[in-house]
Amino acid sequence: MPSRRRMTALAVAAIGVLALITTGASGNASATQTTALQPAALQPAAAPAAVPAAPAGFTTTWSDDFNGASGTGIDSAWKYDTGAGSTFGTGEIETMTNSTANVYQDGNGHLVLKALHSGTDPAGGWTSGRVETQAATFGAPAGGVVEMVSAIQQPNLTTANGAGYWPAFWMLGSTLRTGTTWPGSGEVDILEDVNSRSSVFGTLHCGVNPGGPCNESTGIGSGEHACTGCQTGYHTYAVQIDRSVSPEQIRWYLDGTNYFTVKANQVDATTWANAVDHPFFIIYDLAMGGGFPSAFGGGPNANTVSGGQMNVDWVAVYNKAPGGTTTGGTTGGGTTTGGSGGTTADGTAAAVRVNATQAQITFKPTTAAAYVDVHYLVNNANQQNLRMTNNAGTWTQTVGNLSAGNTVTYWFTYEKSGAQYDSPHYTYTQS
Repeated sequence: MPSRRRMTALAVAAIGVLALITTGASGNASATQTTALQPAALQPAAAPAAVPAAPAGFTTTWSDDFNGASGTGIDSAWKYDTGAGSTFGTGEIETMTNSTANVYQDGNGHLVLKALHSGTDPAGGWTSGRVETQAATFGAPAGGVVEMVSAIQQPNLTTANGAGYWPAFWMLGSTLRTGTTWPGSGEVDILEDVNSRSSVFGTLHCGVNPGGPCNESTGIGSGEHACTGCQTGYHTYAVQIDRSVSPEQIRWYLDGTNYFTVKANQVDATTWANAVDHPFFIIYDLAMGGGFPSAFGGGPNANTVSGGQMNVDWVAVYNKAPGGTTTGGTTGGGTTTGGSGGTTADGTAAAVRVNATQAQITFKPTTAAAYVDVHYLVNNANQQNLRMTNNAGTWTQTVGNLSAGNTVTYWFTYEKSGAQYDSPHYTYTQS
């Protein structure tokens, strides 16, 4: 399916061609349509569910259960992505806003994204919502696994009154925020449905656009899978990025059942590493119209209702740490109050107290390294993945906002003679 992020005019044209090939006609409503759109029926608020505990072998890195007061906007963990949908490069026709008419918490443990229409032309006059996490730190370290999962009710509409609706739960590579271009930076679409078909699509975007190893701007996709009851109730949508197996994998799940898998050997090693082997940020949006809905019969029409909404109950990120045996060394980490560390075949690791709220993690490789990345969790939560600073051959990273008794679990990914290795895990306790 077409990508969801802002693209060039060339990509927009490519999506339009795809829609014409698939349907034989655009299917979008005429700009002269004058029939007024009717409002959608109010969706009753279901009782919220608690964020589930992490699966066996995983820890909870981050979660949100949207417990804000009724009618409030998003909290500080999120930010709005506003503007005309026409600038996203997908042919969308809505305008994304930060209004609580379009994006709000319902006071019953849900985030709501609602598409609203004004005027008489179904091909225009739409507003809706798109939000993304402030953090771009959700990923799997080498040898580890990450799962992103959310409980969502798709808009409670049908193909008769929901043409043009395009709900999505997805993520983009963190490197997009630091200058790497799409699709090389990676995009993983966890949930998409169009035209209220009660379906789910999963897609990986990578490589170059157009064409390339990932067939952009379509991507490597699952195709359409039935999602029975997904308009009328909450279902879980998830991906796991698994870097503990060879080849690495991305697996898509609907209600815990794996329905699609992409393996690293389906593309070249550089394309995969650039798109997958880094953290991501998470996005929800409810688009109207565009290339993807057009490819399945068209965008909003005279029968499309205003007020359809995507309800989000909770979202969570779970991590499974790498195993204890690694190529880079076989010596396990130590546990010490006020300092920890150990020596492997490839280097010496340490963590020491700097002051009451800070500690410094260091790694000194036995062979000069082009880079060293540190991965750490404080009290088994909120994993950080950072490029360390090289100080005359000793790589350093300061960890802040610590309190006495906090436990920092840390490990390293580093370059040695052109290859990449991972260290054992170490544990430090702040004194």
